[in-house]
Amino acid sequence: MSVYKMKGGNRCMRKIIIDPEIFTQFPDFKRGIIIVKDVENALSNKRIKRPLNKEIEKRAKEDIFAHPFIKAWDEAHLKFGSNPNKFPPSIKSLLKRIKKGGGFPFINSVVALFNYISIKYLIPCGGDDVDRIEGNLHLGFAKGDECFIPLGGEDEEHPQPGEVIYFDDKTLKIMCRRWNWRNGDFSKITEDTKRIVINIDGIGEAPQTFIEEARDELAKLLIEQCKAELTTDLLN
Repeated sequence: MSVYKMKGGNRCMRKIIIDPEIFTQFPDFKRGIIIVKDVENALSNKRIKRPLNKEIEKRAKEDIFAHPFIKAWDEAHLKFGSNPNKFPPSIKSLLKRIKKGGGFPFINSVVALFNYISIKYLIPCGGDDVDRIEGNLHLGFAKGDECFIPLGGEDEEHPQPGEVIYFDDKTLKIMCRRWNWRNGDFSKITEDTKRIVINIDGIGEAPQTFIEEARDELAKLLIEQCKAELTTDLLN
């Protein structure tokens, strides 16, 4: 089991946990993490929009779905029983939107930086508001009794047993279904968010150094553009 202990805030100690079975089934999986202790999350930032739009324009011209990083996530989803065409991994979903000629709304600075790093490095990147989470942040296989309300939704769903989920292990609320398919609403990042746990995931041919490079660039941008206080690590 891979465990990272977090300190500080209004709860003295929580953990980021990755089930050992995840590494058994996906031995080349690695997760870069950024622990943001404070951040200024503006609703608009031209200095972020410019490079994001540049990456969108670049990827729109490429035959990107054959890239080994994209194919590796398709294969991982198939392995735990999820159809990556019906339920695409987050990076594939972003690229599909780009290929259709659309971008995506600028929700806030932090989320825009996630999208920028995802598109630039072709890897999933996301995060959650720590202050909305009561237990440990747990990546593992669903039992089926966990609860999920999708981002922007109201209706409660339950995952399929064996599905890879990222969840609060105290409340059993899901932050993300099907590993990196869809985010939950309860831990979404808003302009009021101050503390965040960010995940930058790699699998297949994505080397550890590449994930660390993406993580470190995102950390640098968060400090420069959002005045973030943060630490970084890697789980593998």
